[in-house]
Amino acid sequence: MKPNLAMQTPVMAVLEMAGIDYEILWHQRPATSIDDAAAQRGVCPSQMVKTMLLEDMGGLLSLVCLPGNRQVDPNKVRAHFQCRRMTCVKAERVFAVTGYHPGTVTPLALPRPLPVLVDPSLLAHTTVTISSGDAMAGLALKRDDLFSLFDATVVSVCRDES
Repeated sequence: MKPNLAMQTPVMAVLEMAGIDYEILWHQRPATSIDDAAAQRGVCPSQMVKTMLLEDMGGLLSLVCLPGNRQVDPNKVRAHFQCRRMTCVKAERVFAVTGYHPGTVTPLALPRPLPVLVDPSLLAHTTVTISSGDAMAGLALKRDDLFSLFDATVVSVCRDES
């Protein structure tokens, strides 16, 4: 599959309107996993910002950003929001809430504001990659530029590494 060199996504539009430099990292095919996407982009999985949508029993929705090589700990997210339970939103509902298909979610260009939690381990890299909003490309940009575009709370949300 050849890349669409004229690709313009809402995420790219947000970056351009903010005057933020980014590099398009083309995929040869839609990625099947974080490791596959990292290999196609030529980056370490820990540089990839994995963005997940979680919900509590009362309907509170939150985005959680963590390194691609880590797993979210719903108990840490639950503790932050002081709620009884947090679970990942089912794949079929992710698009309705975020405007992105699972695997392409970013904290940018959302149809409505959502609370965003960012794991501090993402701060280890000065350059990170996010989804372009399209399965055929990611975007590399400066970490500080990305985090300047939305309100986030930096809090540990990853499962402890054993």
